[in-house]
Amino acid sequence: MKKRVLVIDDDEKLCELLTSYLSRYEYDVTTKINPLDALKFLAKHTVDLIILDVMLPEMDGFEVLKTLRKDKTIPVIMLTARGDTMDKIVGLELGADDYLPKPFEPRELLARIQSILRRSNTSQMDPKQKVVSGVLNINLYNRTAQLSGEEIDLTTMEYEILSLLIRNPSRVISRDDIMEEIRGIDWDAFNRSIDVAVSRLRTKLKDDAKHPLYIKTIWGRGYQFIGELEDHG
Repeated sequence: MKKRVLVIDDDEKLCELLTSYLSRYEYDVTTKINPLDALKFLAKHTVDLIILDVMLPEMDGFEVLKTLRKDKTIPVIMLTARGDTMDKIVGLELGADDYLPKPFEPRELLARIQSILRRSNTSQMDPKQKVVSGVLNINLYNRTAQLSGEEIDLTTMEYEILSLLIRNPSRVISRDDIMEEIRGIDWDAFNRSIDVAVSRLRTKLKDDAKHPLYIKTIWGRGYQFIGELEDHG
């Protein structure tokens, strides 16, 4: 089945180019030049990934992402003509999964799309595989997490970091290890993004960095999952 990609960008020529290029790789591409129209579309249709420009009319990409993250965990790749590292940090803080500055090679965008969707593919996993740590329940098959019975909305990147830590209990995972695992984002340009992503994850887990139940910072080395795990697979 074709993966559905939504492009939100007011550059009509770029939309045409991406539609033509991605369609050659069996992606079903829909484009919207107006962000409000895109949000209306998403209220009625399901997509597998969103390509979102920062500079948009009526509301910018950050506002669109804020709106999306209220109730959707669809992977989002942000596009920007800006070279400001802070824009990348803001995008990650709001829940973007990847960031690509304009101009870019379509092949690079394709590689990032494939990387994100590959990480989201759970067809090879055991549907009964679950991990529990206290009130935290992680289903490794459908890539969901619950805290005290309430589902946590995790972005692809947040889930990948949590999964990496849980699959390596008690081991200190360095930022370099996380960079190696979470491919796609231009990590070298903004190393701090690892800390931003972990901070967002902690907030969703209601985990106090000073007195952690799950994720402990090992200063100068990285992060460690310290929760007591019980395999329910």
